[in-house]
Amino acid sequence: MVVFDQNDDGTLYLRPAQGKSGGKPLAPFQVEASLFESPGELELLVAGAYRAGHDSIEILSDVPLNLEAVEEVQAAARRLLGVSVVAHEPNRLVIQSFLDPSKYALPQMIQRMRMILSALVEEAQGLIRRDGPSRSKRAPALAEELGKVHALLVRQLQLASRDWSLAREIGSPDPRHLLSWRVVVQSLGESGRILVELLPTLSRGRRTVNPARAETLESYKAALEMVVDALVHPSLAHACAARDQVKNLQRKLESARPERSRRVSGQSLPSFNAALRQGGKKLEGLVEVAMDRAVTGDAREGRAAPSP
Repeated sequence: MVVFDQNDDGTLYLRPAQGKSGGKPLAPFQVEASLFESPGELELLVAGAYRAGHDSIEILSDVPLNLEAVEEVQAAARRLLGVSVVAHEPNRLVIQSFLDPSKYALPQMIQRMRMILSALVEEAQGLIRRDGPSRSKRAPALAEELGKVHALLVRQLQLASRDWSLAREIGSPDPRHLLSWRVVVQSLGESGRILVELLPTLSRGRRTVNPARAETLESYKAALEMVVDALVHPSLAHACAARDQVKNLQRKLESARPERSRRVSGQSLPSFNAALRQGGKKLEGLVEVAMDRAVTGDAREGRAAPSP
């Protein structure tokens, strides 16, 4: 089986047809546990192998695996979507991914990340509007889900980079856009980290919190949603609207009274404005990506003005 494809200049080329599982599957990723005894190393290796596209990950040892290593590998598997421990022997652990990559489209997963970020913003707003210190009850679950979706998106992009037919199937008709999608995924992941780290600042703050912070968060949420919409539905109109929304957020942050970072229980907590400025910088970079994608799409159709 062969596939005809077309380049931008109109030329055609042939290539072998590949299946819907990202082409030829990678060989099982094997880890010699005795070489990685520091806490956290096995978890990083498991997560990295998953993001790289390995379906099977084997943890091997010449001696029986200790309880700490087993628990670390099992915890790593729980933090990844579609992954289970399928073999547990004294000297061997096998983790298997059962995901079909063709079922997870990039635009829908990007929207899922946006929904989680919006939920984190709502948690922060709830902390501001309460009278006195409180704790965000949903934050740990939201942070864990964000990590799962982020890892899955990185995995999807790795698989799509090896199989262009999969790239088209999951929503990237031009495989050259996979790099810009990687920038989008990384920026949204870092935005989530900023929000998660902001919550302790709000929950441990003074009893009287400036209510204007809730309005600033609302502006951030609106900018986030418009930026993601411009990325998922590229058009000059969407990109320009997102740019204006991000500029509005930046003006509010610039006019806000400067705050100092505080230390609570020996930990330095970022100020509210500083954290949101970081988030605004991430959105500013994403607006550029959205504008580039819109211009690329409109240039192919011979347009140079915002869509009506």
